[in-house]
Amino acid sequence: MMQDAFFCTVGELAAMGRENIPPQFISGAHLIYSSPATLAFNSPGAEGFGVKRAGLAIPDSIMLIVAPGCCGRNTSLISSMREYDQRFFYLMMDETDIVTGRHLKKIPKAVKEICDSLEKKPSVVMICITCVDALLGTDMERVCRKAQEAAGLPVRPCYMYALTREGRKPPMVHVRQSLYSLLEPRKKKGNVVNLLGFFSPLVDDCELYDLLHQAGVKTIHEISACRDYEEYQTMSEANFNLVLHPEARFAAEDFHDRLKIPFIELTRLYQIDKIGSQYRAFGKVLGVTFDDQAAAESAQKAVDAFKAQYPETAFAVGECMNGDAFELSLALVRYGFKVPEIYGTITAENFIYIKQLAAISPETRVYSNMEPTMLYYDGGNSGVNMAIGKDAAYYHQNCPNVMWNQDRQPYGYAGVRRLFEALTEAENRWEEQP
Repeated sequence: MMQDAFFCTVGELAAMGRENIPPQFISGAHLIYSSPATLAFNSPGAEGFGVKRAGLAIPDSIMLIVAPGCCGRNTSLISSMREYDQRFFYLMMDETDIVTGRHLKKIPKAVKEICDSLEKKPSVVMICITCVDALLGTDMERVCRKAQEAAGLPVRPCYMYALTREGRKPPMVHVRQSLYSLLEPRKKKGNVVNLLGFFSPLVDDCELYDLLHQAGVKTIHEISACRDYEEYQTMSEANFNLVLHPEARFAAEDFHDRLKIPFIELTRLYQIDKIGSQYRAFGKVLGVTFDDQAAAESAQKAVDAFKAQYPETAFAVGECMNGDAFELSLALVRYGFKVPEIYGTITAENFIYIKQLAAISPETRVYSNMEPTMLYYDGGNSGVNMAIGKDAAYYHQNCPNVMWNQDRQPYGYAGVRRLFEALTEAENRWEEQP
């Protein structure tokens, strides 16, 4: 018998509380439906900056993927990208390897063979393993030490374990730790800061760069912008780290423990007033007053321009995009738009936005991309006329959309301005269609 896709309203979720999140929003509690969102989520190397691309953020690094053919196959698209030419290598596991674990003895030999075959020695070899080794209980740290002895250069683990995505240290958290584990202690410089959290730089017109310069910072390091291994090592000279994504907290704590570099965390927001409040708090910590008026006005102007042209926009907001689906939805509702639907994985961190949304848009429906009943989703009467995020765009193919999942990361006022400029452009294109 046909059934409806499961959802809860924001008001219902807020009333339940974060300790009573329905099991439909918890992937470990039921079968997982591989919607557009979970296809990217379950196969971190398939697109975007998943484990595989992230693991190659260190300049001159290479990766050995140790996996059965089915797990390694989704790297083929990345391997074809010019910047990853000669950086991915494969050690394929057969049934005997899986049963006996004999592939573990092959890894050090494979690493040495790869390094010897390259004209230029890599700075580090990242070994990417999958759920197979998670189930086998492989001690990958030990295997990497053996491979390091054989190759004579650093070797680090990189876990593509979908099984651990809800654990204390999911794959994208662990890979961030691995990326910075090679940094050696250096003398600190007061005018140097590291931006941690993303695997590509912020958009080039992001005001955060200018604000840091206002605070006396001369050098801003991002791992993705390091030209070579030596420049990567200069990240150890930072006076402090700025954490821009919560998945980088463990890496920042390692920085603090190993290299004695403290960190400050900022959140990616799309609410203009909250961005300003966060910058003021940040400036107070640094003992400076930031001049961010022009950037804030530019962002507000973009919001106002879109609202003037498309005041009746009703959004579906997905989680496959550069932002928190609930925070962005809250921002849109506060700007005066409607948000009938959100697709998102609910965590304790974004529950604060759910509580705030419940006060101003309690009927907003929240769907779980992973819930099998999404097979029966029908958006015909949703009221949605614009989508943000790849997943939302999939469910609403008959209206304009903005994927908003580009590599260069939107942030701060510049992120808000660029989003509303992209929304305006998408609406204009849609209207021009025959």
